[in-house]
Amino acid sequence: MARLLMAALVALAMTGCASNVVTDYNSAVVFGDYSSWAFAPGAGNSSFVSLDGNRVQNAVERELNRKALRKVPEPEADILVNWQIVEEDRLEHSGVGLGFGYGIGNFGWGLSAPPPVREVKEGKLVVELVDKSTEEVVWRAASRRYLNENQSPETRSKLIDEVVADMFTKYPPDPD
Repeated sequence: MARLLMAALVALAMTGCASNVVTDYNSAVVFGDYSSWAFAPGAGNSSFVSLDGNRVQNAVERELNRKALRKVPEPEADILVNWQIVEEDRLEHSGVGLGFGYGIGNFGWGLSAPPPVREVKEGKLVVELVDKSTEEVVWRAASRRYLNENQSPETRSKLIDEVVADMFTKYPPDPD
């Protein structure tokens, strides 16, 4: 019993340590040189800023303010923030499969139907910081958690806030 409890605690601890975001960065960049930022002209890849787009922009602005970076007009910025919600399709099983069979002795037959499947559109948030002078991405974060069409506005807002906060705990990157 004690071994089972210990194994469960270790598994829980390891799950808690798993990050919900993946980051990458240019190790040659001195991130301390950046003091100002602005959203890139094409951030969000849409002619209109969506509801989720507003949520993302508010969360990014809050996190960069916490990092003591000033938001300035785009021509004056050291770094540009580009973000996008990358849509992905996923198949989701719902319900249970159905099956029946009959057999006598060593002989039998059966039929079964798999559970119903439906396609769900999900969005993965990606945030990139671009050095304005070189026009190169210097830092990138991608979420492992997804937005989907079934989430309420409150759930979507909370998820975006959590994901963006998690992303910026890794900015500036630790060179180790």
